Amino acid sequence: MRVIHVTVSVSNLTRDGEPFEADFLVDTGAVNSMAPRDCLLEAGVQPEGRAVYELANGEPVEYEHGYARMSFLGMETIGRIIFGPPGTEALLGVLTLEDTGIVVDPRTQELKQLHVRPLK
Repeated sequence: MRVIHVTVSVSNLTRDGEPFEADFLVDTGAVNSMAPRDCLLEAGVQPEGRAVYELANGEPVEYEHGYARMSFLGMETIGRIIFGPPGTEALLGVLTLEDTGIVVDPRTQELKQLHVRPLK
């Protein structure tokens, strides 16, 4: 599968303060999005809970999570974002993609905006 990066702007829910902007790796194997903790805090995104997540190698790790506005490709959504370790690569998870009606086309390996979003 081709590696896809998308520039994403992340801000707190009220949009006050300076947003965090970075190239996020599109990761259809990740449910939620993730960004470095220090960058999220600087953008005013606050932790609201903790959960155990499974890494790609099967290792369980506990991370904080919060809620943020995420804007990319002319679309915006509000969703859960995981507070990753400093220096971690920012990931754009499948729920964030689906919330904006964007999917990865399996033939072309490119992002595609759905014209109609399924309700089921």
